[in-house]
Amino acid sequence: MLTLRRGRVTAVVSRAEGLARIEVDGVPCVAYPRLTGPVALGDEVIVNVQARELELGSGGFDVLYVNVTRGLDLPADDGAHVMKLPYTPGQAAAVHGEEGRELPQTLDGLPVVCCSLHSQVAPVCAGIGPGLRVAYVQVPGGALPVSLSDTLRTLRERGLLAVTVAAEACIDGDVHCVSAASALLWCRTEGFDVVVCGIGPGIVGTGSSFGHGGLAAAVAANAASVLGGAPVLAVRASQTDARERHRGVSHHARDVLRLCGDRVVAAWPRESPAPGWLRPVEEVDVSGWEAACAGLPLSHMGRGPEEDGLFFAAAFAAGRLARSRVG
Repeated sequence: MLTLRRGRVTAVVSRAEGLARIEVDGVPCVAYPRLTGPVALGDEVIVNVQARELELGSGGFDVLYVNVTRGLDLPADDGAHVMKLPYTPGQAAAVHGEEGRELPQTLDGLPVVCCSLHSQVAPVCAGIGPGLRVAYVQVPGGALPVSLSDTLRTLRERGLLAVTVAAEACIDGDVHCVSAASALLWCRTEGFDVVVCGIGPGIVGTGSSFGHGGLAAAVAANAASVLGGAPVLAVRASQTDARERHRGVSHHARDVLRLCGDRVVAAWPRESPAPGWLRPVEEVDVSGWEAACAGLPLSHMGRGPEEDGLFFAAAFAAGRLARSRVG
């Protein structure tokens, strides 16, 4: 059940497109103004405190649930009637990209990079590089609001990303789509050169082989393959992860490949020896990846490129391979 508390906004720390970082009774909190309305100092609010109280990885802050002062009786978006999070307390209508148009039946070779962690997205986009129209499709498996990601805002500012699509249960993107498949087809219709598909910040995990959010990469890869795209897996790999299941090639990547078979090719940095079992694989020259990623938010489990270069180089390889496949 939900754990909700009533409080008052005691600080507005920062504002960005689609996101406000605030404090409620001195405790960090995030608000999504496009969902719960504007927020200001002194507002009476109700916040969801459960993740923080459980001390989860995603629990360093509360989430504004209702703004009692200025968030009641908010209208639905114009023309919206398809519900996000239907039949839950958070259901809200959004206009979807599939509405009022017929999408094509094929991706015509569109490269689709499939990420199992949000921290792969920045090095992937750096690997794709400038000069191409890149779309980001977010699928469930981590945070659902696209607007939570500061990484995506930075990539936009650098010209490495053009649009965000919230697929399935994800919310608050530039565009919304009912499924990962239709999101990819929407990107093809709109003329994007490459799609980067991944989960939001954080990841759902149970410590089991198939009970983790990283399997969203398999959903995206299988959809891309069946629809005639060119899926590339950004392999989760680490030199320094203390957990054996994530050291070397993570079991997340193994699990994705088990579900996809030969429908997706794994990109791997040529400068590091690839495990013999990693198939199908394409080794990629990633020379200069550090310079290409300079200034981007690179962090994975508190580690940066100096502590765990393989993680970021492997993701960069996926982006560079996708660029080479642009028709």
